[in-house]
Amino acid sequence: MSGILRVDRLAFVRGGRLIIDDVDCTAPSGSVTALVGPNGAGKSTLLHLIARLEKPARGRVRLDDHDLHHLDRRGLARHVAFVDQSPETDLALRVDDVVALGRFARMPRFAAPGPADREIAAACLDRVRAAHLAHRRLSELSGGERQLVMLARALAQGPSLLLLDEPTNHLDVRAQLQSLALLAELAGQGLTIVAALHDLNLAAAYAGHVIVLREGRVLASGPAPQTLSPTVLSAACQRPVGIAHRRPAEVPAGGQWNCPFAARSSAHRVVVALAA
Repeated sequence: MSGILRVDRLAFVRGGRLIIDDVDCTAPSGSVTALVGPNGAGKSTLLHLIARLEKPARGRVRLDDHDLHHLDRRGLARHVAFVDQSPETDLALRVDDVVALGRFARMPRFAAPGPADREIAAACLDRVRAAHLAHRRLSELSGGERQLVMLARALAQGPSLLLLDEPTNHLDVRAQLQSLALLAELAGQGLTIVAALHDLNLAAAYAGHVIVLREGRVLASGPAPQTLSPTVLSAACQRPVGIAHRRPAEVPAGGQWNCPFAARSSAHRVVVALAA
C-alpha cells in the first residue's frame, strides 16, 4: 500500500467541543505535506485521528483505496508510522532495541527481532545520523536525540505513510535542516509524509504541499507558493501578515526570519523563505 492520503469529512469532538470540523484534505505521495496553523488549530489532533490514536465522530481516512480504520493493529503498523512531538523518556532500553521495536508488525507474533531486523534498525539509525547512539539508554538522551531515535524507529516499520508531529522539536538548527532534508528525500522515493510544522520557513523550503488549518477547519490546501500567501496566512493568524521572499541562503537561523505562528512581534509579520 502506498500513494495518496485522503481525509474525507473527518470530525472529532472532545468535551462537547468540536475540535476537528468536517476536514477534507489530501496529501500526495512524492513530497512532504506540511500541516501549519496557529496553536489550537487542530494539527496534532488531525494527525492523531489519521494514526488512529483518537476515534473520530465521523469521516474516513484512506490511503489509496484502503480505509485505514478497517485495518487491524498490526496491519496499521505495517503501513502507518507516527512520530510524536514528545517521545517517551522512561524506557530503560538501549537505543538499538528501541528502534528494533519498530519491526514488531513485520515479525511473527511473539518473536524477537532477528538478524535481518537488527540490520534494518541499524540502517535506520544511520540514516537519521544517530548510529553513535545505538548502545546508549533512551532515558539518558537529550530531547533532540530521542526525537531522532523515534524517527529511526518509525522508518524501521517500513511504512507507506509517515506522520510527524513537530519533528523539529528539540533539534538544533543543523539537525532541523538535516531531518527535513531526509524527509524530502524519503518523500521523493515515494513515501507519503505529513508533518505538523510551526516554522513557516521550514514548511516553505521543504514541503511541496501545505494544508493550513484554523479552528479545526481547512483554510487552504495546495502547493506551498499558493497556500503560504499573505492572504491565507493573514486569515489563519487573524492579523496582517507580510511575506518577504528570500533564497534559503539569505535566511539567517533564528531571529526575524525564523518566525513561527506562535511568535509575537511588534510588526506582526511572518517572513517565509520560499525556495527559488
